[in-house]
Order: sequence, then structure tokens, then C-alpha cells
Amino acid sequence: MSGDRRPRPGATGPPDRRPTRVQSADVSVPNESKGERTRRKLLEAAEQVLVTYDYHDASIAKITEAAGVAQGTFYLYFSSKKDIFDQVVAELNRQVRHAMTEAARGATSRLEAERLGFAGFFRFTREHPALYRVIRQAEFVSPSALRNHYEKIAEGYLSPLQDAMATGEVTLGDPMILAWSLMAVGEAIGMRWIIWDEGKEVPAEVFEEMMKIITRMLGGSGHAESTEGLVNTTTRRRGEKV
Repeated sequence: MSGDRRPRPGATGPPDRRPTRVQSADVSVPNESKGERTRRKLLEAAEQVLVTYDYHDASIAKITEAAGVAQGTFYLYFSSKKDIFDQVVAELNRQVRHAMTEAARGATSRLEAERLGFAGFFRFTREHPALYRVIRQAEFVSPSALRNHYEKIAEGYLSPLQDAMATGEVTLGDPMILAWSLMAVGEAIGMRWIIWDEGKEVPAEVFEEMMKIITRMLGGSGHAESTEGLVNTTTRRRGEKV
């Protein structure tokens, strides 16, 4: 074998790009210490390198070079390449959940919250291609990080969906299954029209057709229904996973 591990197009990025020196990490964050800035710089560099190379070729040397720090500095913050990979996944998860929450802030209905939240998700995906490329590598590199990523997003859906079911905005059902179904729709649309189309926006007509599908998924009866049994079932399921 030649040893040329070429990433699949659309999965981990083209193999012929070299990551440039990270610039955004130089922006100051209030109350952030020098050590925190260095750690953040390394995480941003790792995200960039993991978009350009697959996990096996994304060496610690490439990460420290992109971050502009000495290679020995890496081990002050991370124990291994696997460690920084897991923390990149966790940071992307935190950022995308924040982006969706902020985008949906002020929504007056569950359907509007979905519309705004998905718009925020697609914006984040366009700006952070690593969200798909790193997460897909996690299936093989760190299955536990992959599972944690999706479960945290799904958990964030539960209370809002339960509330919407209680008021009749959303048809009564299992909110966990609905959450995973909504996530599947958004991920597939983002992959097809942003990742495969190399950073382009989701076309307006595609977004509107997706929202029609989501409207049918949410349903809604127009009146409140008892969700006590459903909430207890969901709470029990959540407790089993902890």
C-alpha cells in the first residue's frame, strides 16, 4: 500500500490543502487567561487541521504548527491526539447548540423556533465544515464522543417538545423520537446542500420544502392534552442513560 490516506471528498475535506495559521484565537475574550487562550488556540487549530486532513494524518505537529505554539506546549493541555479530538467534538457540540438556541430566541411558537433554529444550524454548518467532517470521523475514532454529541442535542429538544405537546402545538407522542427525527432531517439537508455543495447556503426553496415536512411532523391538535404518562416515560428513559 502507498500509505496515501486521501480523505473522501465531502467527508473530511480535500487532501491537498494545508491549514493556515490560526488567526481567530488572537481575539481577546474577557477574563480569559493566557493558558485559556493557548488552549483555545490549539482547539481552533485542531478543528482546522481535521477539516484538511483525516484523523490519522492530522498529526500533533500539524496542529501545533497551525496554532503557532511549540510542540511541547501541546502536552500542557492535552494528553494525546485522541484527547484533543474528543474535546474538539465537545466544543463543536457546545457551539452548535448555542448557535441554534440564540437563533431561536424570541420565537413565539414551536414551529417558528424550528425555523429559526434550523436557520442557525445551517449558518453554523456553513461557517464550521468541521461539524460534519469531524463528527463523521468520530464514528471510528471515538464512538463515545459521537454518541454524546447527538444525545446532547436530542436532550435539549425534550423539554420544549414536551411543553409544545402539552399545549397542543405539537401532536402528542414520544418527544425523544420526534427530536431524533428532526435532527435527522436537518443533518441530511445540511450535508446535501452545504457540505456536498462546498459551503453554499441551503436554497430558499429547499428550506421551505423542509419546513413543510417539519410542519407535518409536528402536527398539533390545537388543544392541550395530558402528557403526564409520556413525561414519566421520557424521564425514566433519560435516567437510564445517565
